[in-house]
Amino acid sequence: MDIVALLTSAGINIAVCVVIFSLYSILRKQPSNVNVYFARRLASQYSRQVDFWLERFVPSPGWILKAWETSENEILAIGGLDAVVFVRIVVFSIRVFSITGVICTVLVLPVNYYGKDRLHKHIPLESLDVFTIENVEEGSKWLWAHCLALYIITLAACTLLYFEYKSITKLRLLHITGSPPSLSHFTILVRSIPWSISESYCDTVNKFFSQYHASTYLSHQMIYKCGKVQKLKDGAEHMCKVLKDSSENSCKPGVVPCCCLGNSTDSFKMVSNEMGSIHERTCYTDIDTRKREFPAAFVFFKSRYAALMAAQTLQTSNPMLWATDMAPEPHDVHWSNIRVPYRQIWIRKMATFSATIAFMLVFIVPVGLVQGLTQLEKLQKMFPFLAGVLKNQYVRRVVTGYLPSVILVLFLCFVPPLMMLFSTVEGPISRSGRKKSACWKVLYFTIWNVFFINVLTGSLISQLSVFSSLKELPATLAKAVPAQGTFFTTYILSSGWASLGFELLQVCPLLYNLFQRFLLRVKDDTLNGITFPYHTEVPRLLLFGFLGFTCSILAPLMLPFLLIYFFLAYLVYRNQIINVYITKYDSGGQYWPIAHNATVCSLLFAQLIALGVFGLKRSTVSAGFIAPLLIVTILFHQYCRKRFLPVFRSNSAQILIDLDKKDEQCGRMEEIYEQLRSAYKQPMPHAPSPSECSSPLEDKGIAGTSEDIEKGVVIKQTRPGPIHRTLSPALDISVLGGNQVSDPACTLNKNIPDVPDPVHEHLIKDGL
Repeated sequence: MDIVALLTSAGINIAVCVVIFSLYSILRKQPSNVNVYFARRLASQYSRQVDFWLERFVPSPGWILKAWETSENEILAIGGLDAVVFVRIVVFSIRVFSITGVICTVLVLPVNYYGKDRLHKHIPLESLDVFTIENVEEGSKWLWAHCLALYIITLAACTLLYFEYKSITKLRLLHITGSPPSLSHFTILVRSIPWSISESYCDTVNKFFSQYHASTYLSHQMIYKCGKVQKLKDGAEHMCKVLKDSSENSCKPGVVPCCCLGNSTDSFKMVSNEMGSIHERTCYTDIDTRKREFPAAFVFFKSRYAALMAAQTLQTSNPMLWATDMAPEPHDVHWSNIRVPYRQIWIRKMATFSATIAFMLVFIVPVGLVQGLTQLEKLQKMFPFLAGVLKNQYVRRVVTGYLPSVILVLFLCFVPPLMMLFSTVEGPISRSGRKKSACWKVLYFTIWNVFFINVLTGSLISQLSVFSSLKELPATLAKAVPAQGTFFTTYILSSGWASLGFELLQVCPLLYNLFQRFLLRVKDDTLNGITFPYHTEVPRLLLFGFLGFTCSILAPLMLPFLLIYFFLAYLVYRNQIINVYITKYDSGGQYWPIAHNATVCSLLFAQLIALGVFGLKRSTVSAGFIAPLLIVTILFHQYCRKRFLPVFRSNSAQILIDLDKKDEQCGRMEEIYEQLRSAYKQPMPHAPSPSECSSPLEDKGIAGTSEDIEKGVVIKQTRPGPIHRTLSPALDISVLGGNQVSDPACTLNKNIPDVPDPVHEHLIKDGL
């Protein structure tokens, strides 16, 4: 591929982005699309009036300015800590690849271009291989420039990673201490409760925790069988009971026989009435409660520390009984997975792991076929009838520079939904945990197929020959990665730039909204608000970071396109967080450890591939300097794991005890106990699900356009919006550097004197 083919691909993607961005700026102003592009603000009850109607049909950059001006504290209040972490990942990528781009452009790119004594063509006609490390002669003394650049990149990345990890760890601790009291801190989930003939599960739970946790046990909430199968079973039992009672009543003396003409009998009236109302009442009305109990329960404790100790302690000598975990937030509970038998979980995890591996191997076939398009010589040999078509220079540029990456992107669109399905089958008890599990799966899948399969194969046949000799895998990677740098550049253009445009446009919600309004003639804003798709967007960012690090010194021409992508992503995703996505649950920044681990692995792969390239180029000095770099990177990773990762895995006893003391002094404990009674209320099948009940878009009285929402004028609504995990002003003060944190909830008892806040004192003493 030459520079002209790359510029052709870039031009096509730039044109697509300009068209989509302009279309978005027009569609977002239309009144009928307010529930698509302003779902989050619509839920927050904001609106305004349109000043000039022609403004709605003219593209404008107003959304860019709004996204740029929004502060991190506003992002924190709107989208929670997960949104802040996501934006921090983008900012980290911008910083590290700005440094990488400058170093590689100044130091590495000239060395690659003049690496061999050859007659250079006019730059637009040059092959892209001239700008890679393949153009450097073996044994060249200039390879030290690549080694030095790799040292600078690694040092910059590790430094930025450390400070980001430290900052996000502090935000997580402030998230715990500065937020309103979290009911999940007082609650544990108990599964695999042993069955007893003499008593129900409810009595067993009460007896066990009253005996072994007598001083801290508060109460519990049983989990009941209420799936679709159970609903049908209970309905059938209730109908049988109604028919049985009616048949007994029909045999009483004095009742008109059923065969008589005229008015219907009393028994018939009773049967029809009972059968007609069977779906209007709860399906558990006349059924033994014990039959409906599931061997799982939410158990509430009098303090946070007691709940933490109960969750982390082995309750009996048999670890398969009385299994305990910290409960998720009430609105984060995945109720269908709560009812999964505990003994099935490890089987489900093994099955989904095997299915994921199988799908990764099956996906090799389309990836290998796509790679065949990048090598026209092989393509013409396989399909001779294409030789005439491929003689056209423009067609050749489109086929080699644009078509392969687009086809690969289309294939990858099926991956996130399938990985989300696998993660659901695994049985996580929280929705945020399910999304985090899907995030890991999508990340592994995309790195394996987009990077390794593409660099190891130019076609399906050559791919099979590669895997037949695994001993030559390092050398094969060292040869193939520089050659595939051009494909990765076009992939960033197609999957990166264009994907941001489609993210803005919200194609599926927009089509659904148009279908509902103009075909079904439904004028209500009934489109449910959606949460941020972290399981698709976080792996996308980390994949591009992986490609940037591994190809930085091998094919540095990729870096400007990658940097443009991250700048656009910064604006687009901030706009989506502000306007579109609704925060229903928050994992507390659990995506940053994923980003940290993926970045360190990217650095290690870049160093290993550079070591192999230096070996092939017979530069022993440069290869020798890579070994210490590998060791230092691994040591840095282990230090971060010991220093910061435990904060993300569990809450510290010190902070929880201090919070308990502060709540007792403020008189909030009784209020918290009262909230626990109704917090974990299990949705029943006869009633709408919580997501349907809390949808912010079902109000029929909302009037306003997207332009109305932009100004921020409050309008009335008849129903509250979705559940938000908002933070108290104490967190904002702490983030801005305030030393003293006040808790407004302590105003519940204004006669209590001011008490020192030991929680934030500990954070300062710990160096956070």
